[in-house]
Amino acid sequence: MNTAYVDSNLADSERRERLYDGQIFVFSPRPSTLALVEHARTMIEGAFDGIDPLQAQYEMSVERYVEICAPLKPAFIHNDTTKELIRGVLTELGCDLERTYQDVPRLRMVTSHGYLTSGVGYAHHPHRDTWYSAPMSQLNWWLPIYDIESESSMAFHPHYWSHAVKNGSSEFNYYEWNSTGRKDAAKHVTSDTRKQPKPEEEMELDPQIRFVPPAGGIVLFSAAHMHSTVPNTSGRARYSIDFRTVHLDEVESMGGAPNVDSHPRGTSLRDFKRASDHADMPEEKVAPYDDQDAHVGELVYRPGA
Repeated sequence: MNTAYVDSNLADSERRERLYDGQIFVFSPRPSTLALVEHARTMIEGAFDGIDPLQAQYEMSVERYVEICAPLKPAFIHNDTTKELIRGVLTELGCDLERTYQDVPRLRMVTSHGYLTSGVGYAHHPHRDTWYSAPMSQLNWWLPIYDIESESSMAFHPHYWSHAVKNGSSEFNYYEWNSTGRKDAAKHVTSDTRKQPKPEEEMELDPQIRFVPPAGGIVLFSAAHMHSTVPNTSGRARYSIDFRTVHLDEVESMGGAPNVDSHPRGTSLRDFKRASDHADMPEEKVAPYDDQDAHVGELVYRPGA
């Protein structure tokens, strides 16, 4: 990675080309993202019922915190208003809603000083999303819901954009993850034993780059980027939203970022819905990415199933 673009006016097609080349785009808060943040805050603060969510870890047991957050996350994900507000973000940033497909938005919380680092508050080790069966054309959109500090942000490790890391992605099956790993997140309170692809060699995490946008700012990057959760020592919980998109042009051409070390089984492409009307990704578009031998588990994660 050589460049970070701030509030770029590039057309989406050119922006995607640069993202697939390892560049990162940062956008200031704008009406669509501020509306999304306000919606998320309303849901979060309602769930904590008068307790400051940024300081809640100091007022309750970790088990109680998980009891609040476990239902809050899917409630946000599957809320109709959430879906409409995400569509507004994509529209404002110039995406073609007929050719852009998005997955469900995630609500994340990262508490301070190791209060909760597993399950619903999982602190991500260095990884590429492509280790988890994301297509090489996937783009990640991340925005904080409340203001953050460098000590509670994400870290990018640009050295590894073009350098492979020995990792466990070849043992990762996305469909097994749908049937076990994702469903069991809330069960992991004091430790997280879910099988996930991780680095299998010592890494040099410095130099690293951290972006600290205000609430409602966006960091947009390729799923092939090596990134991690910064150990939160800010004294306040970090709440953020992330969602992913693919463009049908790159899905059809099997384009996107270079693959230097990702070898998982299965694909997450079935999770993506057309931004204009939430229609399913056509199965014929998924087929070139799929592995029939990997069909053990659930092709698509269905909460409560």
